Amino acid sequence: MKTLAALLACALLAGCTTTNVKSATPGAMTATAPNAKALLVQPDVQLAVITAAGLREAREDWSLSGQANLATALREQLQTRSHPIEILDPAASMSGRTGQLLRLNEAVGESIRTFEYGALKLPTKKGAFDWTLGDGAQELRAERGADYALFITARGTYASAGRKAVMVGAALLGVSVPLGQQQVFASLVDLKTGRVVWFNAAVAGPQADMRSPVGARSLCQDLLKGVPL
Repeated sequence: MKTLAALLACALLAGCTTTNVKSATPGAMTATAPNAKALLVQPDVQLAVITAAGLREAREDWSLSGQANLATALREQLQTRSHPIEILDPAASMSGRTGQLLRLNEAVGESIRTFEYGALKLPTKKGAFDWTLGDGAQELRAERGADYALFITARGTYASAGRKAVMVGAALLGVSVPLGQQQVFASLVDLKTGRVVWFNAAVAGPQADMRSPVGARSLCQDLLKGVPL
């Protein structure tokens, strides 16, 4: 029983939210220009449930609530800073060059996840954090009159009641069963150059459930630590 209790504690109370920041100019990119305008792009959130059988089923309701809660928490925190903030809804901006830039940002973010946070490294980067969305970012700057854009991407899974029951049974046999994980990535892009100047990857802790307003606020506090805005 002690072993089971320990396993349950580890699974359900995995710890606090963890973050890992990357910067294009370590030690130098501590702040943006005074009064620089930033676009906060509506968070891209996709959440799913893990069934008892271990299958992933998309949950649109969770994704929508997570998106709304993160957007509110991000806006509240950014509005306490000195920079003017404008909210950009991707749903109204997916056509033309702006839409291309938003899709490119998703691809670049996935590449950063793979090559900056995984074991596989790109030899062309030579250890430097050097990623860009290209000159197309200047069009978004001209269209919105902004200097920077902050992109938020969240992907995650949560265990169903059946999955948790399976975990309890497996724990009795000394077998570990994954209960899900939520990963959130934030990137700050200089729209003058297209360069990704700051990037943070977070793994949400149990107190940072983005499906609730309180959890989203906790998650955003960790996610925005050190952002030069």
